[in-house]
Amino acid sequence: MQLNDPAVWTARYRAVREHSLALAAPLSDEDCGAQSMPDASPIKWHLAHTTWFFETFILEAMEPGFAPFHPAFRVLFNSYYNGVGQKHPRPQRGLLTRPAMAQVRAYRANVDGRIAALVGSGLDADARSRLAALLTLGLQHEQQHQELMLTDVKHLLAQNGLCPEYLAEALPRAASAGALSWLPFEGGLMEVGYDGDGFCFDNELPRHRQFVEPFQLASRLVTNGEFLAFIEAGGYRNAGLWLAEGWDWICAQGFDRPLYWRQDDDGNWCEFTLMGLQPLDPGRPLTHISLFEADAYAHWAGARLPTEGEWEHAARESGVVPGAPPALPHPGGAAGSGALREMFDHCWQWTSSSYAPYPGFRPAAGAIGEYNGKFMVNQYVLRGSSCATPAGHARASYRNFFPAGARWQFAGIRLAR
Repeated sequence: MQLNDPAVWTARYRAVREHSLALAAPLSDEDCGAQSMPDASPIKWHLAHTTWFFETFILEAMEPGFAPFHPAFRVLFNSYYNGVGQKHPRPQRGLLTRPAMAQVRAYRANVDGRIAALVGSGLDADARSRLAALLTLGLQHEQQHQELMLTDVKHLLAQNGLCPEYLAEALPRAASAGALSWLPFEGGLMEVGYDGDGFCFDNELPRHRQFVEPFQLASRLVTNGEFLAFIEAGGYRNAGLWLAEGWDWICAQGFDRPLYWRQDDDGNWCEFTLMGLQPLDPGRPLTHISLFEADAYAHWAGARLPTEGEWEHAARESGVVPGAPPALPHPGGAAGSGALREMFDHCWQWTSSSYAPYPGFRPAAGAIGEYNGKFMVNQYVLRGSSCATPAGHARASYRNFFPAGARWQFAGIRLAR
């Protein structure tokens, strides 16, 4: 990983950074400053935090005569890096009416110019190597936040009785998903983890061996229509289907449907999307459900959720790779060639695997090592990628992770048995 061609790095950096601004373009300044819940962040905060990352971990360490754009931003836009210093409380990010969006854009432009100057400067070989590694991590980090920008603004707009649209588009009806089939995979000792020579996050390493019993994986994701049958069969009222914590969770919250499902005055099911309120399409993949709901449905269907090792093994054995997400940020359905479909680009898929370190895992030294390792408790792994994942960001070894009750991400169900 070398910084041999500054023009290539500058173009790559600019493309990722401009995409973040493009995602914010359909929104008003008021949209960009609001926070709908503690787990979500305002768009303005995402734009500033991703800039803070480059300023803090690259410019502060490598820029001659470094001076921060604004000293207070070090605290305001620190997410969870205790090694960097104090943090503004996460649930109060929506209270940051200042800086205004214009100043956040100015912050981005300032840091972008300084990064470009650093990339084009006469660094020695070791410094170029360090800069290339940090730039790569920073761009991957920003792509993660690009997905969060879409999921967070969707949650925000869903709180509004006007059902506002992020994009003024109608979702076309999905093609028939076709009958679900079961694909067999042999068991045995298999390799898990990243095996390429490009970038991966530290939680994808080290590559190691796991033993997997023979299993079967569903050919596609569970659809809206199939999950509606679970609802109509009383799935949310049958304690026998649920994990104990999941049953307590739905009883306490009063949940009886996926996050963005609604019924109109005539009893017709609708779904809130980034394109506003749309009729529920039974052929599209189900999305925005928790691990608890995914596990209950799997029990009802006479199946289970796959382990993350099974999921990765099936993806590699079948030769499926990420493509391009749908044109509109919503699961497309029935997509892809081959027997195993929708592994990427539509919904993240819950697994039954707790998010834990691989054998021999070592976080990076310093504050940058807080990126993944310290969250390896009380979370579950999701595999694949979603309709909101930037193109080129996903791979078979990618490990996403969320608490069992998280529903605001594009998360769905692939069954195993």
